[in-house]
Amino acid sequence: MPRFSVIVPAHAVQAYLPACLESVLAQSHTDLELIAVDDRSPDACGAIIEEYAARDARVRPVRLAENVGLGRARNAGMERATGDYLVFLDGDDTLTPHALRAIADRLRETGDPDVLVYDYARTFWSGETVRNQQAARLAQEGPAPFRLADRPGLLEMLMVVWNKAYRRDFVEREGFAFPPGYYEDTPWTYPVLMAAGTIATLDRVCVHYRQRRRGSILGTTSRRHFDVFDQYDRVFAYLDSRPDLERWRPVLFRRMVDHLSVVFRRPGRLPRELRAEFLRRARAHCRRHRVPGFRTPPRAWPRHLPVLLGCHRAYRTLWPLLRLHRRAVAAASALLRTLRAAALRLHYRGQLLLPLREDRALFCRDGWLGHGCNPGALETAFRDLAPAVRTAWAARPEHHHTVPPATDRVRPGTAAYFTALARSKYLVGNAAFDRRLVKRPGQVVVQTQAGTPLGHVGLDLLERPAAGGTLDFARLLRDADAWDYCLSANRHSTLVWERVLPAGYTTLEYGQPRTDVFHKATEADVARLRDSLGVPEGSVAILYAPAHRDYRRTQCARLDLPRVLRRLGPRFVVLSLAPPARDAGPAHGAGRLIDVTGHPSVESLCLASDALVTDYAPLMFDYAGLDRPVVVHADDREAYEASRGVYFDVRAFPPGVVVRDEDELVDVFASGHWRGSRSAQLRAAFRERFCPYDDGRAAERAVRRIVLGESAGLPAVVPLGERRPVPSAAAVRPAPHPATVPPPGGHVPAIDRP
Repeated sequence: MPRFSVIVPAHAVQAYLPACLESVLAQSHTDLELIAVDDRSPDACGAIIEEYAARDARVRPVRLAENVGLGRARNAGMERATGDYLVFLDGDDTLTPHALRAIADRLRETGDPDVLVYDYARTFWSGETVRNQQAARLAQEGPAPFRLADRPGLLEMLMVVWNKAYRRDFVEREGFAFPPGYYEDTPWTYPVLMAAGTIATLDRVCVHYRQRRRGSILGTTSRRHFDVFDQYDRVFAYLDSRPDLERWRPVLFRRMVDHLSVVFRRPGRLPRELRAEFLRRARAHCRRHRVPGFRTPPRAWPRHLPVLLGCHRAYRTLWPLLRLHRRAVAAASALLRTLRAAALRLHYRGQLLLPLREDRALFCRDGWLGHGCNPGALETAFRDLAPAVRTAWAARPEHHHTVPPATDRVRPGTAAYFTALARSKYLVGNAAFDRRLVKRPGQVVVQTQAGTPLGHVGLDLLERPAAGGTLDFARLLRDADAWDYCLSANRHSTLVWERVLPAGYTTLEYGQPRTDVFHKATEADVARLRDSLGVPEGSVAILYAPAHRDYRRTQCARLDLPRVLRRLGPRFVVLSLAPPARDAGPAHGAGRLIDVTGHPSVESLCLASDALVTDYAPLMFDYAGLDRPVVVHADDREAYEASRGVYFDVRAFPPGVVVRDEDELVDVFASGHWRGSRSAQLRAAFRERFCPYDDGRAAERAVRRIVLGESAGLPAVVPLGERRPVPSAAAVRPAPHPATVPPPGGHVPAIDRP
């Protein structure tokens, strides 16, 4: 029994069929059967299918005695399918490389759901490829598998059969089959999604949907488009037979009105002489299936009104008025936005004419987040060392609660923000303040950066379109031209920043201010933080922090965290800075997998944890300064380096143990080698290179130089051997002897053997 039965109906697609069949047979996942159905095609489709069947035993040809249409041709393929999952592909479309491998992996991760929904992209004859606009609905964050009630937005996607994999026994048990006629996907897809007990998503383009210049079924002008009424009759008949699905009737009614409107308004589908009749049929259809209390959303009136009225003459009268109204509303909204922007620009220009306030400082953080990171550490140091300077923090309103009471709160894009931007002497942040910033004489702009760079940054991303494709490099350099100072944690950072962001600023190689808290916190602070996060007393807390993947739109855990926790046992807890790749299951229910993706302070998470597991995240440099164990798990090195690029191979100079896969990771923690002597040696060498100034006084050195004007006599750097960052909870407790905890996998990675 193969894993997949790929069903390809073919009729008059001889020019495209070879590419379609090749895209299936060339998949890296080879456990499949390809059922190619010749729907009595008038061209060479049948011969092409026979040729491929002779070359590859996985091809199972089916020749129909008469042309039965796309839906019934798929039925003929399903009757002969033996695979675990059914995958449909039209004869003029193609699977993307490695699509079945990705589908198989996701099915395994999510426990073989009834339906897996994946993404597609439209490919045009010009060579252009455009991804599905509803792709965000396929995000893999959150529990999986799920039911339709958990993700009802899936019903808003294009109702096609070929962007899903269906468990065959589920389809057979429910008795699903395709009806005849156009729009045959509609009475299949809606019932399948509603009836599915388990659904999962895969945020990956697996199908290239060819947009043919001519010859596609839906691009043919014909009365056959009236079939859409019969198809929706079948959908609502299915609802009538399933009272438990009644809740979906309003949604399906709205989707039906949308669909009828598309068929009517799309050029080239309905013959001119049949348009009035189509509207009359649509009105009667809507009245027959109308849901009591249904209200057309205001934004949908221009689309729904012609269908609901059903009068072609009224449509021709009202449509220009509705279009004019829509344009007027859009123009009014644009005018209000323009006037507001002009008023703010005028306000800002006026503020620039007023004297600079020597006792004011404005701080911000990338994404307009709350108080924290390097700007947050400097803001605290400003208040401690230069109390005469009044500080303000620019953040979105939902983050204002993180700002200390003594600090003013301003909202980006408001008059108060532009007043502070124009008149504050000090502007401190790890991102650009505003593209309209006018650097005033006497104003001091401090760029703190967001950490030590491992992945490529700045101008180095010119050669990495996957990571830097949306960056405005000209603006990046204009922003750098405004800097007076750029903070740097080490020599590596200094050399990188000065090369990739060349400008006239002064680099202050004083350390990473956000790591100061590691040397000022106490054991009581660590205990309080662990308690606030729900970390059980006596457990080992692992902070999992993978780097952002530029080649993936949806970010998720690279590890099966519930499985790791099950193998490690109840003594371990994971604080995850990445959404789980699948439902956390029992480990999550027991409180051992803690999602901290929304936590406002990564420094607090570092203090609360006992070890860090990461790959390429800059957090490893901070954590090494905390002098706690780091384990490097980088399973996609080639893909990451191809998309982002790295400045050095972290496997060759790691901050701790390097593991190749999940089994080695479990062995390292179960055996105790995560905090063994070899791990400590690697971390010491890493700290010496990348944490030379992270001694708890980095922010003080920066403030004394920038605000107080002290260039000599700055606080001396504490030698590495004399630094005493707060220990982890696990370090305070005696460690069990490795021999008493046998590794589940039965081996210990060579890199950390004593």
